[in-house]
Amino acid sequence: MEMGENEPSAGSAAQPDKKMAYHKVSADQRAQGHSPYLDNDELQATALELEWDMEKELEEPGFDHFRLDSAAQQHLGNSQSPDLDLEPIQPSSSPKGRFQRLQEDPDYISHYTRQPKPKSNRCSFFRILKVFCTALILFIFGIVIGYYARKKCPSPPTSQKPNNLHIYHEILKEIKAENIQKIYRDLLEFPREDDADIAMKILGQWHSQGLEDVQLVNYSVLLDLPGPSSNTVTLQNSGECFYPSGQQCSREPKTLHSQDLLYSYAAYSAKGTLEAELVDVQYGTMDDLIRIQAITNVTKKIALLKLGQSPLLYKLSLLEDAGFGGVLLYTDPCDLPKAADLADKAFMVSLNSGGDPSTPGYASIDGSYRQNRLNVTTLLVQPISAVLARKLVSLPGEDTAQKDRCTPLQLPAAGKKIISLNIQSVTTYKTISNVIGYLKGAVFPDRYVIVGSHHSSLKGYGGQGWASSTAVTTALLQALMPKVKKGWRPDRTVLFCSWGGTALGNIGSYEWAEDFRSVLQRNVVAYISLHNPVTGNSTLHPVASPSLQQLAAESQSFNCVEKARCPGSNVSSVQIQGDSDYFINHLGVPATQFSYEDIKASENSSFLSEALFPVHATKTEELDPSFSLHETIAKLTGQVTLQIATDPVLPFNALDIALEVQNSLKGDEAGVPQLLAVAARLRDTAELFQSDEMRPANDPEERAPVRVRMLNDVLQGLEKSFLVHQAPPGLYRNILYRLDDRTSQFSVLLEALEHCKLHQSNETVQAALSEVLNSINSAQVYFKAGLDVFETTLAGKK
Repeated sequence: MEMGENEPSAGSAAQPDKKMAYHKVSADQRAQGHSPYLDNDELQATALELEWDMEKELEEPGFDHFRLDSAAQQHLGNSQSPDLDLEPIQPSSSPKGRFQRLQEDPDYISHYTRQPKPKSNRCSFFRILKVFCTALILFIFGIVIGYYARKKCPSPPTSQKPNNLHIYHEILKEIKAENIQKIYRDLLEFPREDDADIAMKILGQWHSQGLEDVQLVNYSVLLDLPGPSSNTVTLQNSGECFYPSGQQCSREPKTLHSQDLLYSYAAYSAKGTLEAELVDVQYGTMDDLIRIQAITNVTKKIALLKLGQSPLLYKLSLLEDAGFGGVLLYTDPCDLPKAADLADKAFMVSLNSGGDPSTPGYASIDGSYRQNRLNVTTLLVQPISAVLARKLVSLPGEDTAQKDRCTPLQLPAAGKKIISLNIQSVTTYKTISNVIGYLKGAVFPDRYVIVGSHHSSLKGYGGQGWASSTAVTTALLQALMPKVKKGWRPDRTVLFCSWGGTALGNIGSYEWAEDFRSVLQRNVVAYISLHNPVTGNSTLHPVASPSLQQLAAESQSFNCVEKARCPGSNVSSVQIQGDSDYFINHLGVPATQFSYEDIKASENSSFLSEALFPVHATKTEELDPSFSLHETIAKLTGQVTLQIATDPVLPFNALDIALEVQNSLKGDEAGVPQLLAVAARLRDTAELFQSDEMRPANDPEERAPVRVRMLNDVLQGLEKSFLVHQAPPGLYRNILYRLDDRTSQFSVLLEALEHCKLHQSNETVQAALSEVLNSINSAQVYFKAGLDVFETTLAGKK
């Protein structure tokens, strides 16, 4: 009985120690809930030390029984009053001090001294096994995640740089002449009725190469097409009637050339019949007009005009202002290459400056207002062959002696020739189609590099330039897509475009660019033109805007590694034909183009490419039978495209722009001090920009992604400042491009000086000077603002 009476007291004596032990074990857990027992730093430190002691004791035999049973005893602790005396609880100086009190309690020994050894070993083994299995599973899981993360996530842009040249080489070596020839022949053999047919063919080809996002974009536009019968020229003195080719109307037209006769016309010319005196104006220069107007009244007369020397639209605007009513247009055989057999052929030209004439300045989308513009000039314009021109000036046919020494055609001064000109082309609304393929960039998908070619629905007319153009673009895709399928992508998005309606005034490219103007103004980085890759086989003719001249020159050296013969052609910034027009003159986008041409026969041969001659289907293969020239153009184009699309820093040269501006002012009669001074400031700023920003950015160790993006945004807009508000017809609004290789001055200043000769006023010159001055100053301010942004950014980081 005494034992029974004493047991409760012993139990009550031991119970506070047990409660203290419980509260010590739970101290760290309660710290997270801000327990009232842990209101000072000393107690929190005690809790942390006790937690460490707890982990040490877990390694001792027999403690597994405490862990298993403590949960069962937990309700006892919860039933006690929270007002406990925690004074005896002090930090222990011994690592095992936390359990020393419990072991001194005989009740603790009586409850927790069963044989623990076998069970402890078994539990320790399973615990170790669990830890090992968990670690193994996490290790395998980490490997799997790492593998797929590396596979799906693109590498940072700097990681690609060391391998870029190797990647370029691997892609370009897959461009083969035989592949281009096969694509070219396949395009020409494809039966087509209209623009949409050939566009669908190209879309299918690009899809088959692996380009996933390819779209057909259609626009309903106003086209000026040949009428049901050919236009005619009649000599009133003799009553002889001629077709544009020189063939007499009384004879049955040659069946094989009936299509050529129909398409020998000037698209968007005025329609009707005009009978008037023929006046020889030669090339239609300002000096020619001054000479003619001094001896005769030219009102409503018909001008006999040679193509070449300056843009056709510019010359026609002068003739229209002078009062002429009609124009017979021809090419002088002396200006054509000797190998060209075009004397008996008429040709086609377009008088459309660009886009759908019924929607000038805005896209021809559904609901757009259509202006009533059936023609873009009051002149009746008709292209004729050199054979017919010779008949009109009453010259006999060429003999053997004349072939050795070319004599320019000229109308005799004596006698008048009255002719009747009949033009009956038809305007109608039709659908033209563009093919747009997107290869999305991996790092800067919102920056576009456009590669532009064109297609044609004019059967056999204008040569096979469109087929060469499309074949080179498709071959480039063919070489590029295998690399893309293996996971590689360019940093920037590449757009592959095949434009429709190019021959009638770059209609497809204009309408698409007007449709997406707000996006393109912000996103387009460069335009790479493949207008007519091979029109001759004599010389390589690279053209590039000033900021891309260095890249165009370097690409020739890169592609010469495989060939013994390096082209080494000088790169110039001159006006070119084709769909690059809108991007250069309305968006201020840097552009480049490579093509093979024949050596110009004379200084007047510039702008002869405005004429589209009917050329037989084998002409291209005669110029380049092995298609090696096509292969060279494809590789040069591919090299430039890959560098612009993949280099972390855009390969544009700001200093070259400033140098081009200064060169354009050398020897200029209108070079006033203000122009020279602002051009010098532009050069100074460009040099500073080149040295302080471009060179460090091209060092991978100093390259920061945000800084590179800022720099690229500045480089992208370098040429936008040089767009004048209005330029004479046929002249570029982008004043960085010269008229041709013969001239070095700004074309708008040259034209203003010429205009001054005719009107005896310097208002035009002053207006042109103001345009040029403001353009150069705007560029200098733009460069300076770019430098200031970087200086502010650096100062902010410091």
